[in-house]
Amino acid sequence: MATLHVLSHSPFSDSRLSSCLRLLGPTDGLLLSGDAVYALSAGSAPRQALDLVPDDVALFALAEDLEARAIAPHPRVQAVDYPGFVALSCRFAKVNSWL
Repeated sequence: MATLHVLSHSPFSDSRLSSCLRLLGPTDGLLLSGDAVYALSAGSAPRQALDLVPDDVALFALAEDLEARAIAPHPRVQAVDYPGFVALSCRFAKVNSWL
């Protein structure tokens, strides 16, 4: 069952990102929001981990959070606005927020 995984915590504060990456299935998606967009910082260990995510896993980030933190979107990451977030929530069979 395709799941949208939503991360909002900084990848530098705990291991949620690495735990999530281990559980991603081939039809899943990952949405980075809030401080989780720091995972896209060039040269960081979280960014290197995201670079290894298989191409069949869809990667997204909230555009507002990228802009607020002055982080350039990763070429493979699709920036979405809040209506896009709602659309993603409807597109996937399940939504798992990593609280």
